[in-house]
Amino acid sequence: MCGIVAYIGPREAYPVIMKGLKRLEYRGYDSAGVALLDKHNLRVFKKQGRVAVLEESIIGEDLHAHAGIGHTRWATHGEPSDRNAHPHLSASGRLAMIHNGIIENYAQLKTELTKKGYHFKSDTDTEVLLNFIEDIQENNQCSLEESLRIALKRVTGAYVIVLLDRNHPDTLIAARKGSPLVIGIGKGEHFLASDASPIIEYTKEVVYVNDYELAIIKCDELILKNLGNEKITPFVQKLDLELTAIEKGGYDHFMLKEIFEQPDTIFDCLRGRLDAAKGTITMAGVQNNLDKLSQAKRIIMVACGTSWHAGLIAEYIFEEICRIPVEVEYASEFRYRNPVIHPGDVIIAISQSGETADTIVAIEKAKEQGAFIFGVVNVVGSSIARISDAGAYTHAGPEIGVASTKAFTAQLVVLILIALKIAHEKQTLSDERYMMLLSELHAIPEKVKELLHSSRHIRKLAEKYKGVSDALYLGRGNNFPVALEGALKLKEISYIHAEGYPAAEMKHGPIALVDEQLPVVFAAPKSVYHEKLISNIQEIKARKGMVLAVISEGDDVIAKMADDIMTVPLTDELISPLLSVIPLQLFACYLGMAKGFDVDKPRNLAKSVTVE
Repeated sequence: MCGIVAYIGPREAYPVIMKGLKRLEYRGYDSAGVALLDKHNLRVFKKQGRVAVLEESIIGEDLHAHAGIGHTRWATHGEPSDRNAHPHLSASGRLAMIHNGIIENYAQLKTELTKKGYHFKSDTDTEVLLNFIEDIQENNQCSLEESLRIALKRVTGAYVIVLLDRNHPDTLIAARKGSPLVIGIGKGEHFLASDASPIIEYTKEVVYVNDYELAIIKCDELILKNLGNEKITPFVQKLDLELTAIEKGGYDHFMLKEIFEQPDTIFDCLRGRLDAAKGTITMAGVQNNLDKLSQAKRIIMVACGTSWHAGLIAEYIFEEICRIPVEVEYASEFRYRNPVIHPGDVIIAISQSGETADTIVAIEKAKEQGAFIFGVVNVVGSSIARISDAGAYTHAGPEIGVASTKAFTAQLVVLILIALKIAHEKQTLSDERYMMLLSELHAIPEKVKELLHSSRHIRKLAEKYKGVSDALYLGRGNNFPVALEGALKLKEISYIHAEGYPAAEMKHGPIALVDEQLPVVFAAPKSVYHEKLISNIQEIKARKGMVLAVISEGDDVIAKMADDIMTVPLTDELISPLLSVIPLQLFACYLGMAKGFDVDKPRNLAKSVTVE
């Protein structure tokens, strides 16, 4: 959710923090703020709106400091406003704090503090926690570090917090539980952030802070401790990330850039793993656990949002070629439902960020019950990657646009590779079909590149349909989840109400919506369902509905029936979602742009959902 940045060192802190906030703005853009500490002078500037609004509002202010913290907010407690923006000051004005997460028992703490005479200037749980920390320190005459440790033992919820203390301008203190925090190590300086994007410009040496750890940071010193006050040796990692990966590279929007990157990201996902000529798939996380995966009585895929749609597509693929029962669960429901988990069950956790709060809790509970956890994530060093027993990275690179595009297709590629590896091991797939699928998968990056040449045509279609208020998306088989994903993208980016449905279920309700004003979008590449989809299209046309269809090249039948078409190259229907989803991504992106919206920062949404 929220994005946090902090710096301590010889540089001017404000430019470092402001640049970092701009790179993290995809995590939240309701409000933004900075706190700067120069010697014993602590100044806080914050403003409702985007980071640029904050930047403009403090032109001419004294911004000199060598230590500071910054925050870009996605509102949880308290509406977006100046007073609810972070950083918050403690009652004495001595401490400033930024926070990503939710303190679930804040109301109880607030009641206790109110009885002691505390007054609050915001509606946030963050200000409550900050004053709770200060209250402990004042009543116990202890250090800020110790008061923080005591406070966090009382707190329930998720948090990353970073504190500035006016009395100790040479120190930052941070703590983490359930939300991400990475610390960059420079020469006599340290950088803190929610992810590596604000850090990569300055250093490639980083430490990922674990849950229940405190970090005491000075210019030339980093100390990690647990809540028991025991020191922990920091594990320094090298970032495999280039600065160009987090820049727009000539595109107007990150989302558009990331859609057009998919030939490369899919290739990167396959590189070193797939050798179609030799008929081999090399994935250490799968190979080292092939017995557990191939002998599983049941696979449960746990995910949220777009990742859940990737799991739905994978369900069709795993069941068809691996002959293993698969269930796909919303992590937010799975974690509360008290599901039946047996030792030996395989849980595949799918998450772009690797920090999705509901997914983390879900797999922790399943792990306690004896399940084997396999993570499919994009971000190296993320929480899900560390919790999992094994896993595979998607290698999609940083995804800045809030609406997932290239991460989705990379997830699909990884899941297809895993399924093919298991099927080959179990001999539930003929050698001929196995080799053919490897060859088709190897060709996908070039086919994606080819279909992206039709982007101008799709942009014209977006202009044509930008005035609609509703849309219905339909598909069959493993292209039914593609319809769900297409509808989600349209909702996220253009704010047009859209619903995804199995095409065969249309007659059980949604057909009542069809009239000449309703566009019906079909995900209809060539498959065993082709004749059935033709019948569904005829039913729409008989009721004067508009039909926009994603079809395979050479499909003259649907092309003649539909009002408009978007074509994709032919491929095996098992992996066809890798192609059929991309025109729907472009359509949503261009439609949002046509309506004048910022497609990288859709309203009310944030990239990484690290709170419930």
